[in-house]
Amino acid sequence: GGCTIRDRSDDEHHAYRQPEGFLVQVPRNDKLEARDGWYQLPADAVELVPGSSWGTFTIACTIPIALFVGLYMYRIRKGRVVEASLLGAAGVLAAVIIGKWIPDSPLESVFSLTRHETILALTGYGFIASVLPVWLLLCPRDYLSSFLKVGTIGLLVIGVLLANPPLLCPPINDVFADGGPTFRGSIFPFVFICIMCGAVSGFHSLVSSGTTPKMVDKESQIRMIGYGSMLMEGLVGVVALISAASLDPHLYYDINVPRDKTKEFRPKLEEVYRDYPTLIQGTGLHDLPVAKTHDIAEVNRMVGGGESLRGRTGGAVTLAVGMALIFDKALEWTGLVSEDIIAYWYHFAIMFEALFILTTIDTGTRIARFLLQEALGNVYPKFAQTDWLPGAVLATAVVTLGWGGLVWDGSIDTIWPMFGIANQLLAVVALALVTTWIVNSGRGRFALVTLVPMLFVTATTLTAGKIMIERWWSEIDAGRDLLKNWLNIGFSLFIILSVLTLLFMAAARWVGVAFGLVKR
Repeated sequence: GGCTIRDRSDDEHHAYRQPEGFLVQVPRNDKLEARDGWYQLPADAVELVPGSSWGTFTIACTIPIALFVGLYMYRIRKGRVVEASLLGAAGVLAAVIIGKWIPDSPLESVFSLTRHETILALTGYGFIASVLPVWLLLCPRDYLSSFLKVGTIGLLVIGVLLANPPLLCPPINDVFADGGPTFRGSIFPFVFICIMCGAVSGFHSLVSSGTTPKMVDKESQIRMIGYGSMLMEGLVGVVALISAASLDPHLYYDINVPRDKTKEFRPKLEEVYRDYPTLIQGTGLHDLPVAKTHDIAEVNRMVGGGESLRGRTGGAVTLAVGMALIFDKALEWTGLVSEDIIAYWYHFAIMFEALFILTTIDTGTRIARFLLQEALGNVYPKFAQTDWLPGAVLATAVVTLGWGGLVWDGSIDTIWPMFGIANQLLAVVALALVTTWIVNSGRGRFALVTLVPMLFVTATTLTAGKIMIERWWSEIDAGRDLLKNWLNIGFSLFIILSVLTLLFMAAARWVGVAFGLVKR
């Protein structure tokens, strides 16, 4: 695969990655040490990852499309939801197709954003979406996202059935059982933290508390809306797992090993490759439904758009590549050439995922704005009015500058390790509140429906919290990242103690109602 290197003098050179990994062939340069026509990169060499102007264009187009859909449904042709939905879906698909012509065009420089330009674009979007009326941007974006999600997952289910991809990754990877490049911890309890973040999410419960009740006219509808959504979430998890596990292990780890951790994980990766030689060498697959494997250089070329997929952790690229290859295999009978369609599938999948990332940004910023305004309302009551424009602008600016500043200087990593713990403990609070409502409404016999998962989430999350706090404490003993580790310990202990206090108060209420000590 191609990459660009920059030397100490800030000169850039194009290079081609070779099997040796750390050796690249570049034009003659006296600043680099030569060895048989090859040059050893200096220890502080930086790999520059080009952005995809195609992907940026497609994602940017979803914003004016959402604005148009909102205006169409609420102003131009009020109530014409089906018409607006069809126009919005057609616009999004057109953006994916048109985006192919953005690279190598005069518009490429406009949509080729640097890291800081991307952060500015995201913070700008978060600010505008939080201040604008919800019907104008946030609501139609979420609406389009929902249709895209259901439609894409439906297509992926059909693609999996047609392609029938073998799962090339092992069921249990013993080499990384105690932690690896995807998450730093043992299978228990961290695998449950990863899964529950989608299935039992505290952030989801907080967000849905302001939207789901508006869709419920009567209690009997809750099963379809709430439980049905979780079934869809579970289906998303299953097909996403199939997409990732169907990738060749070499390709999977090329994508999921961070660039700065390659040397750390190389010995274990070699052990993984040695334990599964038939998968690595691409032999023994002739009797399987998918006999074709891909390396990172080939996939980089196939997805187009100037993409560099090595070290693109986080799952989004893994899912997009897996989906694209499954769709390619499913449509093999049509005779279409892979290179002609994989790029479209990949960028469609990236847009599909990015829509939900942007939804997290706009919804999260808006909720944080409401919470901040509510708190400021105790000082100056007018702040508590969420439709008061000066208060909305000020609170949104504070929230946006807060998370934008953490991302800008890279210190988001300071608090990110505790996010999973905080998210799941918020889910514990949500389950405790629902259990309390069930008990107070005189239906205590149904309390186990929420009490059992609450206890499970509590046990796994507190176990993960204990492990993380011990890990951060060992870092402090070693004198590394003192501020970062003290902040993680302090925030985590505060959240854990707060949730335990709420659980104690809720349990006291349950016992009091059960024994008639307090009125419902």
